[in-house]
Parts: sequence; C-alpha cells; structure tokens
Amino acid sequence: MNGMLSPSLMCADALNLQSEIEALDKLGVEYIHLDFMDNHFVPNITLSADLIKAVKSVLVNMKRDIHIMAYQPEQFFDRMDIGQGDIVAVHYEACDNLHEVITDIRQRGASPFVAISPDTKPEVLEDFLDEIDGVLLMTVYPGFAGRPIVEGSFDKIKAVRKLLDSRREGILLEVDGHVSWDLCAEMRACGGDMFVGGSSSLYQKGLDLAEAVERMRALIS
Repeated sequence: MNGMLSPSLMCADALNLQSEIEALDKLGVEYIHLDFMDNHFVPNITLSADLIKAVKSVLVNMKRDIHIMAYQPEQFFDRMDIGQGDIVAVHYEACDNLHEVITDIRQRGASPFVAISPDTKPEVLEDFLDEIDGVLLMTVYPGFAGRPIVEGSFDKIKAVRKLLDSRREGILLEVDGHVSWDLCAEMRACGGDMFVGGSSSLYQKGLDLAEAVERMRALIS
C-alpha cells in the first residue's frame, strides 16, 4: 500500500478554502485533514465545527480526516455531522472514557483513531487496539502549525508501528507534525501510512499545489 496524503486545511489559504479543497479532490488526494481546537486542551482555536461540517458538502471523492484537539470531543460530533467515510481522531489525553468515545464514533459509521501527543507513551494504546482503525501520532506538540519535530519521533513511529502490527493487520498509522520534504520519506520508512501535509511541505509559499502533491506522493510511495 502506498502512503496516503491528508493535507491540513488550517495551513491553506483562508480566503480560498473551497477552491483549495476542490483542487485537492480533483488531484485524487485521499483525505483532507481538519483540525479542531478548543483553546483549552491546546492554546489555540482553528477550524470551527460548523466549517468542518460544511466541508462535507463540497467533497466528491476525498474524505474528511478530523482531528479533534479538545476535551470531551463527543460534544462536537453532531455539529460536525460525523458519519460514514470520516476518520475521527480523538486524543487519549483528552477523554474521560475513551472506550465510550470510540464506540460513539463507530456507531456513527466513522473510523475511530486515537491521537497521542509527543510525551505520551505508545503503551497506552494497548487497551484500545481491538476497537480502533488507526492511530494519529503527533510528532510536534499540538496547537500550532510550523513547529519543529520533537526529538525521538522517528523511534516513536517505529515503536507504534511495531505495536500495531503485533495486534492485527490493517491498523493505520497517521503522522502529524512537521511532515516536511526532508523528513516525510523517513517517516514512511519508519512505518507511517498517512501523512498530514502542511506549511513545511504541501503549503509552502510559491509552490504549485499540483506539483506539491506529486512530489509528496513520490516521497511517501
């Protein structure tokens, strides 16, 4: 399986979001990464729940990859219109009862992912691997775009990949954080399946989006 792309909408041109989404869809990109922050779990606010819902109406083939960086993430599911085809990643560190949240996502027809921040050990995932479709591994501290990769991230990608494969096949590993031109190939070699492209790659200023997508695909194939 080739690596999959999930461009981060928070890094796109804020005044032309629909045209950028439609361009990515036409280029055959698999997912659009939608970051939701509550200004409590992380010190920032990004895309609103209403905007994340609205994105659904303009997609043709591309699917939503929703990353909720908020406490009690389940309170936002209805407003985002979570449903069939969506990936929904919620943070291990932000849920009072993660098993219940995972079940809620699954019952809505979406694919549950568990996100872990850089300081969280991979071992915390063990109790959830029979319930989820993927893990979103943060290689930067969540909250802002453009941060440098956290030291030890490559070893952590390898450790999570080994843990996932020890349980069953088919659990996806998504890498989110400084997925740059010079790092994404190594992230792929360490075991990543999906890659969140942002300001250090797909959305670099002055770079044609189609050329950027083609270049990234070659690096993560």
